[in-house]
Amino acid sequence: MTYGPPASALPAEAPPKRRYDVVIVGGAMYGSSIAWWLMRNQDFDGSVLVVERNPTYEFTSTAHTNSCIRQQFSSAENIRVSQFAAEFVKNFRHWMDDDPRVPDVAIVSTGYLYLADNESFAAALREAQKIQAASGAGTRHMSRAEIAAEYPFYSLDDIVAANHNPVDEGFFEGATLFEWWRRNARERGADYVANEVVAMTLNPAGTAVDSVTLKSGEEIACGTVVNASGPRAARTARMAGIADLPVEPRKRYTYVFAAERPLDGLLPLTINPSGVHVRSDGANYLAGCAPDPDADPPVDPDDFVQDHSLWERKVWPALMDRIPQFDALRLLNSWAGHYAYNTFDHNAILGPHTEVANFIFANGFTGHGFQQSPAMGRGTAEWILYGEFRALDLGPFLYRRIPEGRPFVESAVI
Repeated sequence: MTYGPPASALPAEAPPKRRYDVVIVGGAMYGSSIAWWLMRNQDFDGSVLVVERNPTYEFTSTAHTNSCIRQQFSSAENIRVSQFAAEFVKNFRHWMDDDPRVPDVAIVSTGYLYLADNESFAAALREAQKIQAASGAGTRHMSRAEIAAEYPFYSLDDIVAANHNPVDEGFFEGATLFEWWRRNARERGADYVANEVVAMTLNPAGTAVDSVTLKSGEEIACGTVVNASGPRAARTARMAGIADLPVEPRKRYTYVFAAERPLDGLLPLTINPSGVHVRSDGANYLAGCAPDPDADPPVDPDDFVQDHSLWERKVWPALMDRIPQFDALRLLNSWAGHYAYNTFDHNAILGPHTEVANFIFANGFTGHGFQQSPAMGRGTAEWILYGEFRALDLGPFLYRRIPEGRPFVESAVI
């Protein structure tokens, strides 16, 4: 059985082999994380092919990320995943075998500040703080008076409480991780090609992918296929006859601006009840938002057209209302990126398909992908090697919950 659109006539790079133990569809943050974790594992002696349709990575979620990291999640599993990410980032050179070429990477720990404008939301923040504290996160629940004392520049007339964690929350130079994962995976023997998987051929029983077909026409036999194609994940899954992957591209907007009257210190990543968030970004500031709630449909993965009205009618007014000192701003840059949005429960989808057993998911991160890539990449490599997760229990993220109708809901989605 073969699924997929016809191969394009555009030129593409052919891989050096005609069979690989692992074929990874997508070479951005997740494809490269998984490839690197596999190639550095002494128990793995196989071959890896990473197929990336656009090696400039210009239109990937990786290229459009804001590189944020937080532990303020509603589930202990997501908290532990981000705690490992913080440890990994702060010790990145050590994880790269103390290679002197590898730069140090730091977390700018401004923290996330979730603002609640009603008692119901405040109660939810208090419950979340208990979960986070029980998992070792440094989250504290703050009254309006405490917020005002620590951050006097906020206008807080509508705010009743907040949660803030100043420990290992903020942002980091994620591009460094990606570049070195990709570079080191190749140095260890992974093959990267500029090409595109356009079809997959299953065995007669439909229980495994026997081969993938590339845009350049080659048919590559494989032992395992990994779906690391971000917002294109559902398209990739359909090539294996899998029609129920609940992942779709959703637009998210980012704005970099300068303030005529900048704040004296760092601005926490502040999440307004409206959904507009803002933080320090070097000498400037970075803000972001989703489209209007009634205008957040799935989009084509090639659609990066901006809604330029959002800045004037939604983002800037929200910034001025919350921080009166931001009454005079200059927009420096803006872009639209994509969440690989899991419509089922907003959580990552990992592990094998329940019927096509050698088809492995690393999908649906819903905006959390960059910060989760160290742990999720390691876990995916473990599953490929051992058929289980070893370092962290990532069982709740397994794909099988989808057909079983058991959502593992993450409510802390920005």
